[in-house]
Amino acid sequence: MKDRLTIEQLAGRVGMTVRNIRAHQTRGLLPPPGLEGRTGYYGAEHVARLELIKDMQSSGFNLNSIKKLLDRTPMGAGEDVLRFERAVMAPWDSERPMVFDAGELIDLLGGEIDRGLVARAIELGLIVDLGDGRFEAPSPALVRAGAQVVAMGIPATRVLDTLERLMVNTEGIAEAFVDLFLEDVWKPFERDGSPETAWSRVNNSLEQLRPIASEVLLAAFHHTMGRAVEEAFGERLKRPERGVEEAG
Repeated sequence: MKDRLTIEQLAGRVGMTVRNIRAHQTRGLLPPPGLEGRTGYYGAEHVARLELIKDMQSSGFNLNSIKKLLDRTPMGAGEDVLRFERAVMAPWDSERPMVFDAGELIDLLGGEIDRGLVARAIELGLIVDLGDGRFEAPSPALVRAGAQVVAMGIPATRVLDTLERLMVNTEGIAEAFVDLFLEDVWKPFERDGSPETAWSRVNNSLEQLRPIASEVLLAAFHHTMGRAVEEAFGERLKRPERGVEEAG
């Protein structure tokens, strides 16, 4: 082992407590040290893995997501492989989940809340029941947007109907972008034998897809929303004119 670090030395190197390192080992996030007699020694790969865990936690990953990534990535894996794994699993926005108590949720929804509404919001993934009267919103922006529509006088049930339709449609959009990446970037890469020299190109393509997908979706929405409003109200706005002409 090139670097021979005791657990105390390892903790000092990566800026973690010994207790946290032991906890990561218990969870399966960090392989055990090499033993020499009764002393365990850690190496450079342990250092790299702990630094990766810290970096991912600061980026919003929870420990379960980190474990899934590390379970698929062997110790000593190339930096490009880890970069791709992290890009695939990274959240597609910078939102942090928010916890509401039952009273706050009732206020947000204008007092229109019952068990049926809560159950449906949970089913749609808009909120998660944490127990003890607390709920977590994975996307607080969606909950706040729904609350603003409710404040306009639209029933909460209608808002949930609309959100469900939107989520179904966005699933199709997401699948279209995933198919684009798989068919035109990933599958050709696999057919070539996944050469190490091409990892950088694959990673760059995935990372560039994130802002491009968001921009395309927003631009397409603006375009189609304009057409939809024009089609919905164009004829209605002409009707009074026809009535005036007929009266004349």
